[in-house]
Amino acid sequence: MNLMEPMLYRNAEAASDRSIGAILIDAGRLTTNGAESILRLQKKHGIRFGDAAIKLKLLKEDDIRFALASQFDYPYLPASDESLSHELVAAYQPFSPVVEQLRALRSQLMLRWFDAQAERKTLAIVSPGGGEGRSFIAANLAIVFSQLGERTLLIDADLRTPRQHELFKLGNGAGLSGLLAGRANTDAVISVPGLIGLSVLPAGAVPPNPQELLGRPLFGDTLHTLGRDFDVVIIDTPAASDYADAQTVAVRAGAALIVASKDQTSLPDFTELAHRLQQSGATLVGSVLSDL
Repeated sequence: MNLMEPMLYRNAEAASDRSIGAILIDAGRLTTNGAESILRLQKKHGIRFGDAAIKLKLLKEDDIRFALASQFDYPYLPASDESLSHELVAAYQPFSPVVEQLRALRSQLMLRWFDAQAERKTLAIVSPGGGEGRSFIAANLAIVFSQLGERTLLIDADLRTPRQHELFKLGNGAGLSGLLAGRANTDAVISVPGLIGLSVLPAGAVPPNPQELLGRPLFGDTLHTLGRDFDVVIIDTPAASDYADAQTVAVRAGAALIVASKDQTSLPDFTELAHRLQQSGATLVGSVLSDL
């Protein structure tokens, strides 16, 4: 499925050579007459372009951030863009407090797990039950890794109730299930045009035998093959308390991050999942408490 192209410069060198005013004019956020008024005030008082624009009430802080993000090749989407679900806050609200927390989580994961030289590239996102924020964390975490400049792949291995194709507004035809059944190949991996360096492998059609598909050696081989082309691989999984799939995926990935929901996840379920992951040999990198 073709995603609508956002108004965003993709070439870092080209964007950095352009002025803030030119970027905002091309993006439709500023008129030529408005830019001239800002430049006159800027010259008169010796202030920055953005400060002059805000003083004249011709631009908002979000407009300035958008232009700076374009200059520094930090991709995110304007609120008017409808190509992705707005649950992807890292794509639409990269300066919000929740995304700052995601970036802090990214830093911890870079320190504790991800290491390309040691071939630690893959991480499963798991949680005991449904509705605990697992898919939200997986999707937005993949986005902030791509914004760091890492070639990032998000895999939807929830072959029960997949969500990533909905969040990224992708068709759920060819995907992981078809690949594992031998009916598709790695062409099922879809690049997200608006977010440089991010690709998604949707779950595909819901199969009658998800546990068997994920348990096949082909799944591990697929992760190894895809890992050659990506720096970071984030895997979404089904609810661990309901199915054994999440544990299988975590073992194949090598490591897992547990997501717990405030006032929803029970401590016994959380403890049991952590114990099962450790017993299976998967590295438990840490946990996240979500408040969605």
